[in-house]
Amino acid sequence: MRFARMSRAAVVVGAITVWSVAASAVERQPPDCAALTFRPVPPGLTDGEQDAGLYKSRFGMIALKAEVRGGAPRNYIVEVNGKPPGAVAGPLPDSVGRCAKAKRLGTPADPPKACLGDRFAVLVDHTGDQRYVLLYAHDRGEWRFCSAGAT
Repeated sequence: MRFARMSRAAVVVGAITVWSVAASAVERQPPDCAALTFRPVPPGLTDGEQDAGLYKSRFGMIALKAEVRGGAPRNYIVEVNGKPPGAVAGPLPDSVGRCAKAKRLGTPADPPKACLGDRFAVLVDHTGDQRYVLLYAHDRGEWRFCSAGAT
């Protein structure tokens, strides 16, 4: 009787161990659609490229940079893992529009010459092996598309 209880306990412990090892072996993937928000740089910074915000995770690093001249920001850009995203070949996939709508950001359209605003959002859409990174600026109560790139 005692032996049977011990062997049942050993089977349960063994099953839990196998299950937990199998669960930890499953590799997590980045989300299909994500949006990160950043604040603008404060006025009065020295001229040059200044860091406005940084996000790091196990999937990579996203940085928002401000181009500052005369102590005021003139444009904002995004870097992914230390470099700007590459140009997008052709039109953006439909998943990017669905992702922007889900995150309550504007539809990608013609970008302005300079990206300025009181808040910024970086939209990341994973479509298959391709990752699209879009920058939005919040100005006068609405989000406006600034730029798109692919990594």
